[in-house]
Amino acid sequence: MVSEAEGVNLRLLRARNHMDRRYAEPLDVEQLAALAYMSRAHFIREFKRVFGETPYRYLQRRRVERAMFLLRHGDASVTEICMAVGFSSLGTFSRTFSEIVGRSPSAYREWVANQPQVAPTSFAMRWSRPAGGKR
Repeated sequence: MVSEAEGVNLRLLRARNHMDRRYAEPLDVEQLAALAYMSRAHFIREFKRVFGETPYRYLQRRRVERAMFLLRHGDASVTEICMAVGFSSLGTFSRTFSEIVGRSPSAYREWVANQPQVAPTSFAMRWSRPAGGKR
């Protein structure tokens, strides 16, 4: 038997997993709240309580995380990467990326080009994962 708290957590995980799988698609809070069987306001409150950040900030961070990988391992332009990870505006992408990572996408690409890749990719990605921010 699942307790009420466990049920809420499982429903929130369902929504977060959906965000992880479909981060590049347009997602809205109402759709995610429906996946968790919650109202919009309750979903936002519970998501932040459980995961430490709002659903919007989590999605932004997930998109930036993927953009970091593409900037490290590809030669696509910043604009192409912006669109590939789900941002619709280059300005918003650059501002958000800079807030989370601490440097612009182009500066990040230059910086990682000069860094030795000493750990397997999965470990390197975990160590370089952007930290959750407050929003």
